[in-house]
Amino acid sequence: MHLQESGEMYLETIYILTQKSSSVRATDVGEYMGFSKPSVSRAVGLLKEGGFVTVSGEGFILLTEVGRETAEKTYERHTFLTECFIKLGVNRTTAAEDACKIEHDISDETFEAIKRYVYENGGLL
Repeated sequence: MHLQESGEMYLETIYILTQKSSSVRATDVGEYMGFSKPSVSRAVGLLKEGGFVTVSGEGFILLTEVGRETAEKTYERHTFLTECFIKLGVNRTTAAEDACKIEHDISDETFEAIKRYVYENGGLL
């Protein structure tokens, strides 16, 4: 199943929250993203149908293996691109906003080429 940008954002948020606490609920995701509980519940339902998350009997959202892989990939893109933009002189807020726009659309090939270029050339980071 191919995820839309919003699905990747939810997975990334769940991933970030699980780094802080092992128990993540829909209310935590909603608070972090600024979305209503019904919106989060619908998104979690779609992610569950797609095999990206499971929900425990206690209501905790858990990333599946494919969910974690997708979330880690999105998070890596976000953090790497944000830091690149900051090193180029972009302010942190704009850098993070622009990275968020790009992280969902950039191909694996292009992202890997950028990383390779930066690391091989002692580049920006």
